[in-house]
Amino acid sequence: MDTGTAYGRPEPSYREELTCVRPGTPMGELLRRYWHPVGLATDATTRPRRIRILGEDLILFRDGLGRPGLLYPRCAHRGTTLYYGKVEERGIRCCYHGWLYDVNGHCLEQPCEPGGGPRRERIRQPWYPLEERYGLIFAYLGPPEKKPFLPRYECLEALQADEFIEADDSSIGSGGPPIVPCNWLQHWENVVDPFHVPVLHGWFSGPQFVEQMGLMPEVSFETTSLGVRVTSVRKLPDNTVHRRVTEAAMPTLRVVPSPRVGRYGKVESIGWVLPIDDTHYRIYVAGRVTHNGELAAMRSRMDNRLWHELSEEEHRDFPGDYEAQTGQGEITLHSEEHFGTTDKGVAFLRRFLERQLRAVAQGSDPAGVAFSEEAAYTVFEAGNYLEQ
Repeated sequence: MDTGTAYGRPEPSYREELTCVRPGTPMGELLRRYWHPVGLATDATTRPRRIRILGEDLILFRDGLGRPGLLYPRCAHRGTTLYYGKVEERGIRCCYHGWLYDVNGHCLEQPCEPGGGPRRERIRQPWYPLEERYGLIFAYLGPPEKKPFLPRYECLEALQADEFIEADDSSIGSGGPPIVPCNWLQHWENVVDPFHVPVLHGWFSGPQFVEQMGLMPEVSFETTSLGVRVTSVRKLPDNTVHRRVTEAAMPTLRVVPSPRVGRYGKVESIGWVLPIDDTHYRIYVAGRVTHNGELAAMRSRMDNRLWHELSEEEHRDFPGDYEAQTGQGEITLHSEEHFGTTDKGVAFLRRFLERQLRAVAQGSDPAGVAFSEEAAYTVFEAGNYLEQ
């Protein structure tokens, strides 16, 4: 008698400490110790914009003096949303009773109060600090006394004469739409899973990148000071060797050289896997390019068509990262996993995250936070390299 049916299987579960990013959760507190992109520089305008990051709803704008601001949306007066506010030279004015807040949350005017509000300086609209770099706006949502320097990355700083930095918010690398409906960790772990490349992107769906990426690589994994590095080696038909180095680095960086291998050398771009909340993420990318739109061209899924241009049958016949990762569910059920030897990179990454969670819980600083410009300068080994 075969007793191995699905009947009576244990209630599945996921690891909340690794996946959930709301304020007060272990991962939420860890990620709040870093800077995260919340939009393109062009997203901050005199028209307030709704932003959701790490489970928090916020309002992004740029005042008349050119300063970006990120405020809690509920006006400190009577609670209506600043989404309907009017941006002026000095800040944003609430539509209900006209209270005016600057980009740091200071209440500057209370026009309905006698004298314009003699005690207005006691009011502070909750806010978060912002900095701009690489065409992106970064926010720090953590303890003010622990605010680190915003990192600079060597691969985005060392530009050739014909190169410039382009930013993109369309979730390049996800294989899907700009906002992906599953947990952020399902994508970030994919960065250190090189064996899915020849299977999902090669044998199963046909070559979705260049043909050489369909070859089964020899792979080594190592833990770095910032996360996990994966080296994949492929011997090509002409006896040259393609060495591909990929890194997952804190806080949520995907340091992935182009799988289309248009050129060899150091990684061309960095992606930030932004957890919108526990069940949605978005990828912001900044990269070295030589012409406008070069990053966006990487979004092509099949025959120069985008994800949303494919039919349901084509999604089923030629799945990519989006289908595989959202197919794990909104938050994958870790209790039902059965790891093999090829999952070493994912195991390394989870252990690395566990160490960072313990560090924050014990009052220490997690990996990669820097409190000087020099320490904030970061160099990666990632790239595509051709060797004899």
